[in-house]
Amino acid sequence: MNSLNLNELTTERRNEKTFGLDEMSIAEALDLMNQEDRKVPEAVSESLPEIERVITQTIQSFKRGGRLIYMGAGTSGRLGVLDAAECVPTFGVESEMVVGLIAGGEEAMTVAVEGAEDSLILGKKDLEQLQLNEKDMVIGIAASGRTPYVIGGLEYARSVGASTASVSCNKQAEISRHAQYPIEVDCGPEFLTGSTRLKSGTAQKLILNMISTVSMIGIGKVYNNLMIDVKPTNEKLVERSKRIIMEATEVDYETATAYFTEADQNVKLAIVMILTQSDKKEAQQKLDNADGFVRKTV
Repeated sequence: MNSLNLNELTTERRNEKTFGLDEMSIAEALDLMNQEDRKVPEAVSESLPEIERVITQTIQSFKRGGRLIYMGAGTSGRLGVLDAAECVPTFGVESEMVVGLIAGGEEAMTVAVEGAEDSLILGKKDLEQLQLNEKDMVIGIAASGRTPYVIGGLEYARSVGASTASVSCNKQAEISRHAQYPIEVDCGPEFLTGSTRLKSGTAQKLILNMISTVSMIGIGKVYNNLMIDVKPTNEKLVERSKRIIMEATEVDYETATAYFTEADQNVKLAIVMILTQSDKKEAQQKLDNADGFVRKTV
């Protein structure tokens, strides 16, 4: 593997602005950290065309019945697992539709698993267990851009015909050569040397937010700017669901509650029932004909 030397990686370089960090006051350290964090959105903005291509392909994978699969090690892996988990309540998808893989498995979410990220084989094995196929999109995440676990996974994904993308925080990253749709973001050296849970982690989180959210918009999970497929799994979300119905249809609370109940707590269905003045069966048919897009039913 032709990996860059660690000292050639932006994420490993020392930040000259934070020399003497241990001698700064709390206020000075916070101000400097805040200044460094402001660089992250600007760095991400430079990669919007690449991010758009990844999202376009992810939407196509979803429409073919495929899955979005994140894979990474350490902080990168945890961010992928987090984004995948949050898609379930936010967009009402099954947990199998967006999957997060982390080197070392579930244990690695809280404790570092020695050697897991250095294995080219483990990434392949994790994808094999998911029965990866050509309909899926695999996104490898690595701040350094050189994690063997991710590279092994991307190579296996390409071998079975799955779509592949990568997210790294170094230019000319190794993983970019193993992905069809590479994303490279350079946020500059970390506030604390080599601590890629900081700016790099923030950049990755912003990018994953974009990929999952805009991809879900692309398959009808959003109406206007409302998350109409939210799963009302607790009291807060039940009340949010009713408010979403009210916002989407301009009905009062009592009417929203009645339709919410009649639609078996399916927010999207309740909205279509109101907007098209249909009963539950008719509204469901309209949604099916519109591929789940509320706007196409009205």
